[in-house]
Parts: sequence; structure tokens; C-alpha cells
Amino acid sequence: MKEIGIYIFDEVEVLDFAGPYEVFSVAFASPEEKEKKLCNVTNISETGEMITARNGLQVVPDVNLESAPELDVIIIPGGRGARENEMHNEKLLAWIREREQTVDVLASVCTGALVLASAGILDGKKATTHWGSYERLAAYESVQVERDVKFVDEGHIITSGGISAGINMSFHLLERFAGKQAVQETAKWMEYDV
Repeated sequence: MKEIGIYIFDEVEVLDFAGPYEVFSVAFASPEEKEKKLCNVTNISETGEMITARNGLQVVPDVNLESAPELDVIIIPGGRGARENEMHNEKLLAWIREREQTVDVLASVCTGALVLASAGILDGKKATTHWGSYERLAAYESVQVERDVKFVDEGHIITSGGISAGINMSFHLLERFAGKQAVQETAKWMEYDV
């Protein structure tokens, strides 16, 4: 079972974290094994206190940064909070740098790429973000911005475009971990075209 951690924060874009959460929390390998989940998903916030996402959705995380379990994948979503606060949050940036050494994949959705860039994780790599923030990401001169793509896979680091692109990225990751059949079965269950 893969351990997936999704960092959430005030003013996070809802679909940026909820899309990947849905893919990974319902993922299964075959119709016969629908009850055997492939992933465990943990929502993480800085303090462990309830956060208020974009448009007022309140979410209670499972853990705080200090109590986050060992993870195979960490996903950093975007939204106004990423651009205005989290990309400047030194505690989060230090946690990302530390955890980047131990996870299989560190990923971002939308402007979560700005957080990874601020942490120095995207130096020398190709990356993407929401189209409205291409220039913000391009301000990090060591990052090669890929435009008009759903996601960019650099192996250990994956960035995805705006909002719903996190779902595409999540299915891509699921295929890496569990194969095409798991993607097909999970997407069929979600009624999502992959």
C-alpha cells in the first residue's frame, strides 16, 4: 500500500487537493479486489488545525507537519494561499526539503509548483503550473517552464498544471505504482475519462 500525503492550507484550491485525494483514496486494482485499496491518504497541515480552503470549505487535516508519517508520495497543491503564503513559509519549505530525500515522488498541483520552486526543488528541472502563473514560475531562472501540458514527469519530481490537471497527474502516478488496469478500473469507478 502506498502512503500518500497531501499538504493543505488556508486558501488552498479545493480541486487541487480533493482531485488527487479522490483518485488515491478509491484506487483499486481489479473489480474482484475493489475493497482492497492501493493507497492510504493522509491530509497534512502545518499545525494540524482546521484550514479554510478557497470559497470557505473547511477541512480538518489528519496530522501536522511534525506528526506526518513516513510517506511514499507528497503532493503540494496550489491556490491563493500557495502564492501568497506557503511559498514564503520557511517551516514548510524546510519540511519539503527534508522529506524530498525520503519520498519516492514529490508532486505539485497548479501553483503548488511555486512552493517547490521556492524550496529549490525544481532547480535545473522542467516543470509546469497553472497557465496564469507561468511567468511567476519562469522568474525562477533555473526552472524550465513547460506550457500547455497537464503534467511534467521528471521521475522523482512531478508538477501538474492548473486545478483539474492534478487528477491527470494522479492517474499517471497510479499507473506507475499499480499498472494500467488499476487506472482503468479506478477511472471507470470515478466515471473519469483517462
